[in-house]
Amino acid sequence: MAAIELNNLVKRYGVGSRAVQVLHGVSAQIQDGEFVVIVGPSGCGKSTLLRMVAGLEDITEGDIRIGNTVVNDLEPAERDIAMVFQNYALYPHMSVFDNMAYGLKIAKVSIDDIKRRVQAAAVALELSHLLERKPRELSGGQRQRVAMGRAIVRQPQVFLFDEPLSNLDAKLRAHTRLEIQKLHRELATTSLFVTHDQVEAMTLAQRMMVMNEGRLQQFGTPEEVYNRPANTFVAGFIGAPPMNLLRDANATDSETILGIRPEHLHIKNTSQPDGARDGYSWGAQIYALEMLGAERLVYARIGQEEIVVRTDVASEVPAIGGTLELIAQHQHLHWFDKKSGMRLPD
Repeated sequence: MAAIELNNLVKRYGVGSRAVQVLHGVSAQIQDGEFVVIVGPSGCGKSTLLRMVAGLEDITEGDIRIGNTVVNDLEPAERDIAMVFQNYALYPHMSVFDNMAYGLKIAKVSIDDIKRRVQAAAVALELSHLLERKPRELSGGQRQRVAMGRAIVRQPQVFLFDEPLSNLDAKLRAHTRLEIQKLHRELATTSLFVTHDQVEAMTLAQRMMVMNEGRLQQFGTPEEVYNRPANTFVAGFIGAPPMNLLRDANATDSETILGIRPEHLHIKNTSQPDGARDGYSWGAQIYALEMLGAERLVYARIGQEEIVVRTDVASEVPAIGGTLELIAQHQHLHWFDKKSGMRLPD
């Protein structure tokens, strides 16, 4: 196992005036044994960053250190990493056992050691009964587990995951996330995991790197990123649904943006004590309702601005077109600078 250090990484494609810069000075320190998720929208540079760590993309500026070694000029095979891709990339003519063992055979690992490692990985991934099957005989989730097993048996310093769950259906993604969490607890290998799915990031990460337009927006635990977003991009990207950002509904200061999570907005009713109004309040008109089983999302407008409220199904909500009063406590409000989008001090 090893720590990973990213120092002022820059990536440009092309040269001269036609060069396109896709990473802008990304720096981060991933601790030994830590599971870090790189999350952001499509085209933000997260996969490019991962491929630079893997040695599949050249580094324009900056350096990458794995353990005590600067790896800028090392080939992928020399970096002691294992990568799991979105595409399973299994050999169709080989059995599950041979797919998992192939890299070890190339490395001239002994037959006994190969058997031991493959069997151990198969037990951990619940693949023991599938070792003689070919990939065409497996489901998508099973194929992804074989790809993960192929990485595990190498016993690398670092695991790199490039959106490995995006081809799975929602139920299987949730199950595989739990398997990955379990594996990391058992193996404690330093891991970088790329995804565009912020729910995936929140559930898997010990810490998360939120990227946008080639820049690192925030690096912290899921709790830190969710409860104290560094800027309006992070606030609007993390959360399902994301934080409400009110630019014109804040009468106190026209230079700030007011942010509030949907679960921290409450609908005023006559049974509430006056103390419930110890905060901000707005009148709003409902334009849509979304039923999600145990909870309901209420979509409303405050003037020209749209806002989402998360409430339980037992709450009384006016029909579409009706009006309501929304209240929020001071401690749940977030303030951002309107020009820079950066979080303001509490």
